[in-house]
Amino acid sequence: MFPLKNPIEYQPGRFADVADIEKHIWPLLTSDRQGKIEKVAAKRCFDISVVLEGIYDRGNISAVMRTAEGLGFSNFHIIETFEKFKNANRVTQGADKWVEVKKWKTTTEAIKHLKDNKIRICVTSLEASKPLHEIDFSTPLALVLGNEKSGVSQEILDAADERVIIPMPGFVQSFNISVAGALCMYQIYQSRLHKLGKCEDVTAEQIRILKAEYALRTMDSSEAILNKLK
Repeated sequence: MFPLKNPIEYQPGRFADVADIEKHIWPLLTSDRQGKIEKVAAKRCFDISVVLEGIYDRGNISAVMRTAEGLGFSNFHIIETFEKFKNANRVTQGADKWVEVKKWKTTTEAIKHLKDNKIRICVTSLEASKPLHEIDFSTPLALVLGNEKSGVSQEILDAADERVIIPMPGFVQSFNISVAGALCMYQIYQSRLHKLGKCEDVTAEQIRILKAEYALRTMDSSEAILNKLK
């Protein structure tokens, strides 16, 4: 599901039309930056969402988010069931600036959002028997990764359309969440390439909106420039 709209809300309660951003902000970017934004925007995928439930270590959130952004998966959900997080030195290295992050206080709220938008829920679980590579990732789907110690909650397991496991023929029984997330997302990326011929799913108009949005996020002075036009 594509979450952005035209006009774009660049400050709380303040909106700018894409045409104004194209006219007043886009020309201020370097040609290299324009080219990078155009390339990235055209390869974005919004049909696949990444959902993290009850993650304790912020470093793991950062690592999974960085992988998602790098592979073009732009919808990112965080279910914050922990009141306190473990501090981490690792950071997203800017990934949070380029993905659309939605935070939820309860698993119930997140499930309702996904179900209301007809997004299939695919949960990773050590108790599952279906391997990840057997899933169809060509339609809207949310990949859910759970808590470092206990995995996903029973609530989201019960709501899942698919329960999957990453096949592991070795002695160890589980991967670190950041590794598991990377393996799952790369499998999804490759699966969509194989079945659809591409991973991205954005329309020409959505690419236009993304380019405007990324231009705003690139320039620190963009808000001040737009405010002067009002």
